[in-house]
Amino acid sequence: MKTVIKTNNAPAPIGPYNQAIFAGNTLYISGQIAIDPATGELKIDDLEKETILVLENLKAILTEAGLSLENVVKTSIFISDMNNFGKINEVYSRYFNSDKAPARETVEVANLPKFVNVEISAIAIKF
Repeated sequence: MKTVIKTNNAPAPIGPYNQAIFAGNTLYISGQIAIDPATGELKIDDLEKETILVLENLKAILTEAGLSLENVVKTSIFISDMNNFGKINEVYSRYFNSDKAPARETVEVANLPKFVNVEISAIAIKF
């Protein structure tokens, strides 16, 4: 069984996909970028604030699904410049306790949607 998860507290999709899909006990969250869900405005002028907004958007989707960051088992981080890794990682570490942090990869890519600096997707499990 597949259930679509949708919340107004995270940005609406900018293409033919959903914010997240529950398949059984597994939640697949689409890549989130720094769009303010309240205004629809892209916020990419400050890398720390951009990363915070991306993670807050992920949290909003998790909350809508009845989960939290504790349920996340895997993240994928896409960044436009590997030189930004340290700053992004520092913000990320505020959201995930290193003892129980999810598995992840961080990949530098040529471009991201709307030319943002960071995009993060996640997989979470309902325990």
